[in-house]
Amino acid sequence: MKIYTKTGDKGTTSLFGGTRVPKHHIRIESYGSVDELNSHIGLVKDQKVGDHTREILNRVQDRLFTLGAILATDPEKAILKSGQERLNIPTITEEDIILLEKEMDSMNESLPEMTHFVLPGGHPSVSICHIARCVCRRAERMATALHEISPFNELVLQYLNRLSDYLFVLARKLSKDLHANEVKWIPEKRS
Repeated sequence: MKIYTKTGDKGTTSLFGGTRVPKHHIRIESYGSVDELNSHIGLVKDQKVGDHTREILNRVQDRLFTLGAILATDPEKAILKSGQERLNIPTITEEDIILLEKEMDSMNESLPEMTHFVLPGGHPSVSICHIARCVCRRAERMATALHEISPFNELVLQYLNRLSDYLFVLARKLSKDLHANEVKWIPEKRS
């Protein structure tokens, strides 16, 4: 199978179901941001995060592929003529969201209380995690914009929201584990 098809040479691409749209379409921006997020999660996973966190991030990457498929599906072609759903894969569930919440609660138990905003940085692994968090927030913004004009399962939005929170807590945990300096943001006083 060839990777290049040349069908997108004029600036359009196909959604699941065959509908062609411009490559700058909000739906493409949405699942493209999720794809970018998935790559950043891979980079986080390649850091010294520990086996348990690596397992959770593997699960997250799997869920992000599912999420991307949901976003890439033309809603008008989501149901086949047979009545079956076009996407024959597990969807995003409440359990996926609960998993992230439990992981955050577990990590938070060993972290100092937050009294200020934290500046991203302190160690390359921490910075990579913060970048993934920011890309997740962008994916969430794009998905919410798409949801306004073409609604889909709201658990997708909840998952992205919770995932960005998870990545923030993970960055704090990595700071602690790597003995990195967690710099509090304390605004300068006006003179």
